[in-house]
Amino acid sequence: MADSRTLPQPRTTRRTPAVLVVGGGASGNAVTVLLRRAGIAVDLIEARPDWNATTGSGITLQGNALRVLRELGVWDEVSASGYAFDSLGVTAPDGTVLFVAEDIRTGGEDLPATVGMQRPRLQQILIDAVRASGAGVRLGTTAETLDQDADGVSVRFSDGTTGRYDLVIAADGLNSATRAAIGITDKPEPTGMAIWRSAAPRPASVTRTDLTYGGPAYIAGYCPTSESTIYAYVVAACRDRAAVDPAAHADEMRRLTRGYGGVWPEITEHITDPKQVNYTWFDRLLVEGSWHRGRVVLIGDAAHCCPPTLAQGAAMSLEDALVLAELLGGGRDWDDELLQAYYDRRVPRVRTVVEASVQIGRWQLDGVRDADMAGLVGRTMNLLKELP
Repeated sequence: MADSRTLPQPRTTRRTPAVLVVGGGASGNAVTVLLRRAGIAVDLIEARPDWNATTGSGITLQGNALRVLRELGVWDEVSASGYAFDSLGVTAPDGTVLFVAEDIRTGGEDLPATVGMQRPRLQQILIDAVRASGAGVRLGTTAETLDQDADGVSVRFSDGTTGRYDLVIAADGLNSATRAAIGITDKPEPTGMAIWRSAAPRPASVTRTDLTYGGPAYIAGYCPTSESTIYAYVVAACRDRAAVDPAAHADEMRRLTRGYGGVWPEITEHITDPKQVNYTWFDRLLVEGSWHRGRVVLIGDAAHCCPPTLAQGAAMSLEDALVLAELLGGGRDWDDELLQAYYDRRVPRVRTVVEASVQIGRWQLDGVRDADMAGLVGRTMNLLKELP
C-alpha cells in the first residue's frame, strides 16, 4: 500500500465523497453520524458481530464528552439513561470522607460536570444514531487490504467483497490493525498499572464518584451509572499481564475491595461472577507527527490512549470525531493540508491529557506523597473547558 503522507490534487469533477469508517466504537460511531449529517456517504464496518453492544460495565463522561454527544443529537437519551453529578469525593480507606470538591464543568455551565452511564447503554444509543443516519453498516467485517492511488482507496473486505472510497477513517482502537497497515509503527506501551471494573447495584448513599488513594490498591472508586446501578473499580500494579487467570477475576477484585470501608462492603458482596469483571491494563499511546498516511487517517484510540486517571479517554475520542467531521464537511479539499490541520489542532490538547493521566499514575507507582495532583487535575480540566 502507498505509504506517502502527501495526497494527490483534488479531482475537477465534483461528486458526493465516500468514506469508510473502520471500527464502531465511540469515535467511529460519532464521526459516522456527523459525516452523514454533512451529506457525505459513509460505510461503517465493525469486526465484532454484536457491535460491542453488551461489553463493559460503566463509563464516566465529563462535560466535554457530553458537549459532543449533544452535538450528535443524543444528549436527551444520554441524560435520561445516565446519572448526572457535579462533585467528586475523596475518602480514606475506611470510608471516611476527607473532602468533596465541585467538579469543573468542562462542557459549559448548561451541562452537568459528569454523567456516569452503563457502557452498553451508551453504545446502544450511538448504534441507534448510526442506524438512523442512513450509513451503510456491516458487522463481523474487517478491512483486509487498503490500496491507495491518486484518487482514493480500494478496500478488500474479509468477506471477499471490495469497495472504493475517497477516505478511510481508522477508528479500530488501541491495537489498530489499520494503523500498522499504513506504516505507522507506534504501539501502546504499558504504564505498569491495571484496573478491575464491575457493575453493581447502587447503594442509596452513592450520588457521585468517590475515590480512595491508597489501601490495598492504588485507587478504589465507584461511579453511579443510573438510579439503580454503579460501576466499581480498583487500580493495582500490573507486572505480568499473563499472571491473572480470568476464572479468578471476581476473587481477585473482591480480595482488593475487602480492604475498604464505607459502602465498599455492600458493593463487594455483588462481585461474584468473573465474567462480569473487566480486567484491563493501562497503556500510553500518542502517535506523533501526523495521524494520516495518504487517504487513511487515525481517530480515537487508534491515534492516542491514556490511563483513565482523568476519565478523559472517551472524551478525547469524541472530540476527534467532532473536529475531523467539521474539517471534512467544511468545503475544503480533502488534501494533505486538511488532514495535517486535524492533527495540529488535536495534538496539543490530547498530549496534555495523555501526559497528565500518565503522570498521576507514575506518582502513585513511585510513592510520591507531595505531588501536586489537585493542581495538575485543575489545570488540565480548565484547559478542556475551551472548545476543541
